[in-house]
Amino acid sequence: MTTTKKTVLITGAGRGVGLSVATKLAAAGHRVLINDINPQTAEAAASAIIADGGDAMAAAFDVSQTEAALSAIKDLQAQTGGIDILINNAGNAGSVDMQQLSFRDMPIDQWNQFLGVNLYGVLNCTKAVIDGMCERGWGRVITISSEAGRQGLDINVSLYGTAKAGAAHFMRHLAREVGADGVTANSIALGLMDNVPEEFAAPLIRGIPAGRLGSGADVAHAVQYLIDEQASWVTGQTLVVNGGVLAV
Repeated sequence: MTTTKKTVLITGAGRGVGLSVATKLAAAGHRVLINDINPQTAEAAASAIIADGGDAMAAAFDVSQTEAALSAIKDLQAQTGGIDILINNAGNAGSVDMQQLSFRDMPIDQWNQFLGVNLYGVLNCTKAVIDGMCERGWGRVITISSEAGRQGLDINVSLYGTAKAGAAHFMRHLAREVGADGVTANSIALGLMDNVPEEFAAPLIRGIPAGRLGSGADVAHAVQYLIDEQASWVTGQTLVVNGGVLAV
């Protein structure tokens, strides 16, 4: 297992899946940089981890804004000595609630809500850390993707799925470019998670062989595997975490 303390930047980690990942990695002894678009949310999450004995720092910035993201991550690296692991977790529609609309019904001015955070956010943050990882000869880039990026779904998430697919495919190309430098790049495609309203959960669960929705802990375990030295030969892959649901 990876026992050396690493510095980990986790985007969108103020709550939900990202916070679960941050909490687990902090408990494993790593320093976690908690990104969130909301400074108060980032500070609260970092404070909670510190209160539990972990090493955490709040890092509030909008991953979809290129210059702001590059500048913020440059400052973080100056403070920490470099970011070893990047978890591209920020997603959905960024700072606004995700509205499920068909492509025909979605106004063009809403496209960037999905492309900005789910695709450009991944590109921005990866651009900011990848040189340092390659120069040090070790690094991990993990992008939290979705089954909507692996298959067509009839739930009106075409722009979201497009962005997730693009980010996952970027990981495959990046893996080929930086593998010789000791850096791996992978995605984790999530199935139905436990963030849906309770009244919708029961019919969804019936279609999942494992008999339950996914949790933040499930994602955190998958991340822990991919950052481990034992996974150093795993790169350019998409690890599917979906309770056994088959893609169609």
